Order: sequence, then structure tokens, then C-alpha cells
Amino acid sequence: MDTLRFYQEYWWFLVSLLGALLAFMLFVQGGQSLLYSIGKTESRLDMLLRSLSKKWELTFTTLVTFGGAFFASFPLFYSTSFGGAYWVWMLILFSFVVQAVSYEYISKKGNLLGRNSYRAFLFANGLLGPLLLGAAISTLFTGAEFVVNKENLTETVAFAPIISTWKNPWHGLEALANFWNCAFGIAVFFLARSLACLYFINNIADDEIRADSRRFLCLNAAGFLLFFLPWLVFLLLKSGFAANAADVIVSEEYKYLNNFIALPWTAALLLIGVVLVLTGFATTLFKPNFTKGIWFSGPGTVFAVLAILLAAGLNNTAYYPSTVDMKSSLTLANSSSSLFTLKTMSVVSLFIPFVLAYISYVWRKLDKEKISRESPR
Repeated sequence: MDTLRFYQEYWWFLVSLLGALLAFMLFVQGGQSLLYSIGKTESRLDMLLRSLSKKWELTFTTLVTFGGAFFASFPLFYSTSFGGAYWVWMLILFSFVVQAVSYEYISKKGNLLGRNSYRAFLFANGLLGPLLLGAAISTLFTGAEFVVNKENLTETVAFAPIISTWKNPWHGLEALANFWNCAFGIAVFFLARSLACLYFINNIADDEIRADSRRFLCLNAAGFLLFFLPWLVFLLLKSGFAANAADVIVSEEYKYLNNFIALPWTAALLLIGVVLVLTGFATTLFKPNFTKGIWFSGPGTVFAVLAILLAAGLNNTAYYPSTVDMKSSLTLANSSSSLFTLKTMSVVSLFIPFVLAYISYVWRKLDKEKISRESPR
């Protein structure tokens, strides 16, 4: 393996890992979408918000880091997707900004809009965040309508080269018209709600909340499986685009299934992740006193999503297919930063384990005492 390819795959692994961690951290959004279902009284709603308020910043930070890592390591994807499909990304970012503002002001006396308005904003972010993010990530497999022309680098239009152009006026919103994108978005939504139920059971020492969380876990886990399993079958059976030995983009039948076969460790990672997710669901549902399901389903989510994202880009796969111009499809090789940039950033990436260790330490400190009716606000 040449040096440049090593760093391209190394950074694809890091981007995929950040995406997988974001999928787990979306339990915050899942919890916000359950505010009015589980928080049936003011005291219960207060406990739910106190629980979620300890973790929302981690989700927001992971989202920003995920986008930043993509921008730095694969700038052509960033300029193509974020620059072309800007409506869907603007909606995602707007919903998360609204979330940040809501947590900042919801508890302050005399705030302009009142607590109920900010609760409604959090609920909206809980609905839109997972759905839109899931649909956007699904386009890594279903593709989008764009054309890339690198020859434009030598020309200028209003003093700025335009490399990628979007071929429809919807600029990302058309992804929601694709059934499989919506199916994956809905699966992510139900997974976030399921993880939120597990988190509430583990983090809040209240019998009523735990009982309702188990009831909603059953419903949302079923919804997750109903949409995720057909999407996974669709993924394994669909064709994809790949770069051949001459770096020409060609179509390949069963591309993602072939990737899991060619890279069996990713298939093992996916299987382990799915088993852990289901173990967390089952043990919580069938053992009334079991409260640690989040520590099975959480890591399981990270493993499963990591495996899926790795399969999207490794093995010479076009991780962002163009549905209107096959040769414009983006691969790790044709969309990455220079070797110098990737190597320089890799030095910074060595600090990631220390950051993760710090996050783990802070998480344990915050969760040392469970949320209850009597705990301080």
C-alpha cells in the first residue's frame, strides 16, 4: 500500500468513527422527541431535561468535529455535498443551533419566549435531527445528482473556481423523495429514541420514568428493526460504483456485499454491533431490574455504524456516487487532501485517544449520582 492511500484510508476510518459516535450520541435527540411522551408531569419533564442537559454538548461537538474532519481530509466531498445539497445541511445545522439556544435559555428566569417554547424547539430538533442526518448519510450509498469538473480549477468564475455543480433545484431536499433514504432516516430516528429510553433507565432513578421508558423502548426498537433490516438487505443487494485499476469509475453488482466479503473484519464488526444493540434491547425488556442496557446498545451502535461507513469508502468504492455522471463519483483517491495535509493532520489525530478518555472521565463524573426528584437542579 502506498503512503497516500494509507493516509486516505486512515482518515476515512477516523471520519467513519466520528460518524458512528455521532449516531450513538443522537440519543439526546431521541430523548428530546420523547419529552411529551415520558415527561407527563412537570416534575418528570424536569428530570428528563436535567438528564439530557448533561450530554447535549457532546452531541453538538461530535457533529461539528465530524463535519470539520470531512472538510479537512476530503474537501471535494465537503464542497460538493455541503455546497450543493445545502438546503438539507442548513436544516440540520439550524435544528442543532436551535437546540443549543434552547438549552442555554430554557432555565433562565425572564427568558423572552418562555420554557414551553424552548421545550417545543428541543422536541423539533429531536424529530428533525436524526431523520435528516440519516437521510443525508444514506446518500453515500444511493448517490446524488452532481457533476464534478476539476478542469474548472484552471478557470475562474467571479474570481472563484466552481468544481462541483448540482443538477436539480432542490439542493439536497430531493434525498427525502428517495424511499431508501427516508427508510434509513426513520431507522436512525427510532434507534435514537430506543437509545434514549435505555439512557433514561440508566440515568434517572424514578420508577415511573423507567416503566414508561421500557414501554416506549419496546415500540421504538420494533420500529428500528422494521426499517433498518430492509435497508440493510437493500444495501447488500444493490450495485455500487468502484474505481478500477486504471482509476476509472465503473459499476459493480453487489458492491457493498463484496466489500464485506473482501474485508471480513468489517462484516464481523457489523455483526457484533447488531448483536450488542439487540442484547441491550432484550435484556432491558425481559429483565425488569436491569438498567445497563445503554452500555450494550451504545457500543453496538458505534460498531455497526462504523462498519457500514467503512464499507461505503474502502475497497476502492465510490463513497458518494453521482447518479447523473458516473465518472464524477467521489472516491477516497480522487477527493482527498494532499499527502502533506493528511500527514500533518495525522499528528493532531494522535490526541484523539486522550480526548476520548477525558470525555469518558467527564461522563462518569456527571453520572455519578442518578437524577431523581430530590436531586439538586
